[in-house]
Amino acid sequence: MNTKFKARLYEIVFEADTRAGKIFDLTLLIAILLSIIFLMLESVKSINETYGTYLKIAEWVMTSIFTVEYFVRIYIVRRRYKYIFSFYGIIDLLSVLPLYVGFFVPGTHSLQVIRSFRLLRIFRILKLSRYVSESRAIITALAASKQKISVFFFFVITLVIILGTVMYMVENEASGFTSIPQSIYWAIVTLTTVGYGDIAPVSILGKFIASFVMILGYAVIAVPTGIVSSEFSNFKKYKKITTQVCPNCLAEGHDTNAVYCKFCGSRINDE
Repeated sequence: MNTKFKARLYEIVFEADTRAGKIFDLTLLIAILLSIIFLMLESVKSINETYGTYLKIAEWVMTSIFTVEYFVRIYIVRRRYKYIFSFYGIIDLLSVLPLYVGFFVPGTHSLQVIRSFRLLRIFRILKLSRYVSESRAIITALAASKQKISVFFFFVITLVIILGTVMYMVENEASGFTSIPQSIYWAIVTLTTVGYGDIAPVSILGKFIASFVMILGYAVIAVPTGIVSSEFSNFKKYKKITTQVCPNCLAEGHDTNAVYCKFCGSRINDE
């Protein structure tokens, strides 16, 4: 009976293919969004002064929900340490821990730094990706394109070093190019089309190089976007996966007709 109950609970908590699983995910999604809204409102002084008590009560309610969820997940998984030290396990812990730390260690003038831990509640936003099925496709596309993007970023880093060095040679300290690192900073700001304007070339040659870097900046934005979009398109076209999570290794990304986990070989589907 206990085994069947845990199996049913596991299906609801860790999977979203069933009706109960979808309801559970939707409920947690709403709770996460509400907790983030409460956190934002709490940072507004006028709102906090008027509704601070209600916001604290709401925060304790949300934290209680996430605490129960955290311990339920630990209870139903086979390899508990695997979940506890997994990415989502750490995020789940970080999303509830700050409020308890602040409760047991009241903020005083010497311990006001403890209050900063409460900001870690924003980690709850990272829990959103677990409840959005399309996020897994995005993560898979990013993982598939990481080598191409890594090579591209290495090229960009090399390019900004060269451009920064050239601008240091062309310009002078009066225009703000006081060192090669400072010039590299200018190259990064210009190449990414941010354009703070705190450093700007004054010579004709410097302005010509800057114009070239600005135009080149559009390619810097377009290339990685194209790489990821291509991988995402391939994934959506050829890959069909479910929300099933292996109860043994907690791996995701299984095919719709998979019976065994392709990562550890454990049975994931009894049908």
